[in-house]
Amino acid sequence: MQQGGGAEGQAAEEWRRPDGRAADELRPLRLEVGVLENAEGSAYGEQGRGKILVAVYGPTEVHPRHMEHVDRLTMLCRYHMAPFSTEERRRPQPTRRDIELSKVIREALEAAVLTERFPRSMLKIFIEVLEAAGGTRCLGITLASLALANAGIPMRDLVVGCAAGKYKGRIVLDLSEEEDKEGEADMAVAIMPSLNRIVLLQMDGELTREEFFQALDLAIEGCRRIHKMQVEAIKRKLQEGLALTPPTEEKE
Repeated sequence: MQQGGGAEGQAAEEWRRPDGRAADELRPLRLEVGVLENAEGSAYGEQGRGKILVAVYGPTEVHPRHMEHVDRLTMLCRYHMAPFSTEERRRPQPTRRDIELSKVIREALEAAVLTERFPRSMLKIFIEVLEAAGGTRCLGITLASLALANAGIPMRDLVVGCAAGKYKGRIVLDLSEEEDKEGEADMAVAIMPSLNRIVLLQMDGELTREEFFQALDLAIEGCRRIHKMQVEAIKRKLQEGLALTPPTEEKE
């Protein structure tokens, strides 16, 4: 049976988003691991025009002491948008949104990290948005997970984030900045893909029950695609390390 026949089907096929993508298409995504030498772990990513750098430091002793947990790791996370990250210069002080996103990203990552292996220790995660173009929360989570893996922090699974939403009456994947501003709804999702577990779900706007589950399924599918790119980024870094390792001389 032929689908998409007639004027209605043709219109559906021709419908495109502001940047030309199909409804279920991700923006171009680039992931790199181990980009900083002075951090235990790091990652850099570009999604569309968006650019984010993440650094991980620790585990170290806990300072100040009152933040110490006797049975698990203390994780600190700072999500910050650089003053030059948007068209209008931002103040360098963290905003309420920065503080909120720092908290939800930390909680999503805590679900994956084996915190019980590092009692009385502290781990610091810095997420610096260099250029904002929509989806910084999800890209920040994806990169922070890569940076943790690069630092050798034991985790149950990688964490990967992706958003879906409603734009001009349609459910779409990975909203751009323009779609985020003009859209009717935005849903950010983060999962541990190997464990099939959702660790973050936030939504702004209104969706019907059917649209909610359609957006959720689309966001999870986006997460699974990005997870494959996470794994490839880690493999590339490991291969670089092996290529730089000098061959050992055989003893006679």
